[in-house]
Amino acid sequence: MDSGNNLNKTYDPIQVEEKWYQIWEQNGYFKPTFDEGKESFSIVMPPPNVTGSLHLGHALDNTLQDILTRWKRMQGYNTLWIPGTDHAGIATQAKVEEQLVKEGLSRSDLGRDKFLERVWDWKHQYGNRITRQLRTVGASCDWSRERFTMDEGCSAAVREVFVKLYEKGLIYRGNYIVNWCPKCQTTISDIEVEHQEKAGSLWHIRYPIKGSDEYVVVATTRPETMLGDTAVAVHPDDKRYKHLVGLTVILPILGREIPVVADEYVDPEFGSGAVKVTPAHDPNDFEIGQRHNLEEIVVIDKNAQMTEHAGKYQGMDRYQCREILVQDLMQHGSLVETEEHQHAVGQCYRCDTVIEPLVSKQWFVKMKPLAVPAIKAVDNGQIKFVPERFTKVYKGWMENIRDWCISRQLWWGHRIPVWYCQDCGEVICSIEDPAECHNCNSNKLVQDSDVLDTWFSSGLWPFSTMGWPKETDDLKRFYPTSVLVTGRDIIFFWVARMIFSALESMHEEPFKEVFIHGLVLDPQGRKMSKSLGNGVDPIEIIEQYGADTLRFMLITGNTPGNDLRFQFERLEGTRNFANKIWNAARFVIMNLEDQAEDGSEKELALADNWIISRFNRTAKDVTRLMEKYELGEAGRILYDFIWNEFCDWYIELVKPRLYGEDLTEKRTAQHVLRTVLSDTMKLLHPFMPFITEEIWQKLNPEQETIMLSKWPEGNPNLVDDHQERQMGLIMAVVKGIRNIRGEMNVAPGKKVPVIIAANSGETKTVLQANISYLDNLANAHPVEVNETLIDKPEQAAAAIENGVEIFMPLKGVIDLDKERTRLEKELSNMDKELSRVDKKLQNPGFLGKAPDHVVAKEKKKQQEFVNKKEALKARLTLLD
Repeated sequence: MDSGNNLNKTYDPIQVEEKWYQIWEQNGYFKPTFDEGKESFSIVMPPPNVTGSLHLGHALDNTLQDILTRWKRMQGYNTLWIPGTDHAGIATQAKVEEQLVKEGLSRSDLGRDKFLERVWDWKHQYGNRITRQLRTVGASCDWSRERFTMDEGCSAAVREVFVKLYEKGLIYRGNYIVNWCPKCQTTISDIEVEHQEKAGSLWHIRYPIKGSDEYVVVATTRPETMLGDTAVAVHPDDKRYKHLVGLTVILPILGREIPVVADEYVDPEFGSGAVKVTPAHDPNDFEIGQRHNLEEIVVIDKNAQMTEHAGKYQGMDRYQCREILVQDLMQHGSLVETEEHQHAVGQCYRCDTVIEPLVSKQWFVKMKPLAVPAIKAVDNGQIKFVPERFTKVYKGWMENIRDWCISRQLWWGHRIPVWYCQDCGEVICSIEDPAECHNCNSNKLVQDSDVLDTWFSSGLWPFSTMGWPKETDDLKRFYPTSVLVTGRDIIFFWVARMIFSALESMHEEPFKEVFIHGLVLDPQGRKMSKSLGNGVDPIEIIEQYGADTLRFMLITGNTPGNDLRFQFERLEGTRNFANKIWNAARFVIMNLEDQAEDGSEKELALADNWIISRFNRTAKDVTRLMEKYELGEAGRILYDFIWNEFCDWYIELVKPRLYGEDLTEKRTAQHVLRTVLSDTMKLLHPFMPFITEEIWQKLNPEQETIMLSKWPEGNPNLVDDHQERQMGLIMAVVKGIRNIRGEMNVAPGKKVPVIIAANSGETKTVLQANISYLDNLANAHPVEVNETLIDKPEQAAAAIENGVEIFMPLKGVIDLDKERTRLEKELSNMDKELSRVDKKLQNPGFLGKAPDHVVAKEKKKQQEFVNKKEALKARLTLLD
């Protein structure tokens, strides 16, 4: 290997990462090989919104996917990772509408077709930003297969599924209570409603019984909805109200007569046991209304303003109406009391506007028939969640699922493939755009103006991305996919929908396993958000620290399914790890320059056998952990092996042989260094792909790429417990000598005599054979190894490690008088510190006023001073 193959003195991640990603992509290393003899491994990327830019959640999610993909590729699998983006209906439309506002326009001014042209223009201009950013993280997905939820193929899949479900009666249109966002001007699904605890009021209102002095009291957090009440409900077994069922009450203010109905939904223990029923503005009331055939009176419109049915409050904002109505109820004598009330308020997940439940005509998917097989697929083990606890979360939602409202009042998205004949009223659902009505042959057809919920198309992602409904080679080779990697926050949004969509359309599960990870939180454990201003831009981190550092930091110190706190200190620690690897590799490569032969046939020293054994054990452990998706723990084990065993111990252990005169020993050391470093880079490659490729190329210039090298599974025949125990003994004795040197203030470069009592014949043999290690690593010379010692050396510092007694005679090593003076001075200072703490802890004033944690801190300090004092006294005794 010539000097041109040396590494630069310092590691420059930006230069290395840009260079290698370009090489990988240009050479097609991310594409599957289509080797018929290979087993397939496939993943689909959770499609980020086309509007988005990379956040730490994307960085974590795609790092985990990339680790699995690179690992499986190296294991010899035919590997496919499909990338793509989501059209993100509401979010994208909102972005373009913001642009139009700046131009003094609205979407209505442009009209639907022109507006959609603007959205596509925006998508082409800005939509590739997040995919460019994913490249900087190192995502080794096949970009030649990149998909978009509204591309031609995915759109064909959406139409196919919609029409088939419609024909089976699983998609229907009907009046239903939906979550309406007055700002976004569209429906949103139940799981897109975020509930926030807020302080509010509970108003208790008196409803008089018609033709009687009796009345019932109902309580509400939304008095404005009473204007749409069409009943009062009580529990059928509630004796207080049995005589009122079937009678009529008078609605205060409006004077409308409404019935008292009996319904088991009512909780007789809550409040008065009577509830007002507003079928048009509450999902539970809607269900009661369906059971009792109650009228649905809409009193709040899509702009959150009161309608003509609200009487004199017509045209008011809902909150303005609330304020005035409460005053009117007080004057009317109908308000019994107002109490403070903490309750959950539903808000739009996009804009935080309070949701208004409204009855409107919408398209729905009938969920019960689809949920049953989706639950069964998890129950029978077809699909497994990792960690397993998320199975309960998934099933809990699926077992209580409501019909899914799939229509959205937007222009950007998959337009519902339904047309209405203007002449005969026929409803036509078709995969292809119909030219005329099949009932009356009229060509006056109008397509439904709504679009589908974004999750409808992303729910088809595992198979639509592989070309379905066509029968493609990709579907044959790679479907079902191997694993889905995603955050715990979209189990309902996305995971569940993919499962029931695939089982219905493909009659097969979309993936074998679901690997759930947590969220990336700020250092205080809060979710990152614009409003808190606590977001961290991963691109800025990559520019400052490099992608490898970010990747390794995100996956270590974290376990599957649990949230991760982002901390810059850990980022610094990981950068230090990258620099440690670089410096170690640079040292190794510089010392391979004159390697004339491989040295593999030479006799190995204890240190060589030890590092080979430790490497193979590490490889086995890392592989085992990765198979269980414990990637963070696998990373931690690799970190410990590289930092502690390879860099801090093995490299130091072989330096004398590298610099020595014995060429045979030198060649052997070079061979082991090169082999272990090269194979360790393979183990680390899925985690830190860029730095490992750069180093591996210097070690293997004749090879194409580390990406296609063989994964080291770990050879059990090379794991040697006996050699590891022997080396462990040497390392313990070295640490013991180093500790004595530190405690006795021995100058670092000074050679020290050491006397050892091994306390067993075998231990003595091992130490005797490896005295050179003690000399080189602990600066110990001469070293005398005895099986036992009858008389302990005088004026000697001592330590016991692994049952071995270590003595360091101090005479001639340190100036005894000078050291005695130093220790006495330190002991005097310690006495003063201890006296100060003792007085504080004996002071009743301090103990009575100081917080518990302050007192505990002082007690801890007191104990530390006592221990230090005892240690100083023991050292002084050694000098006598």
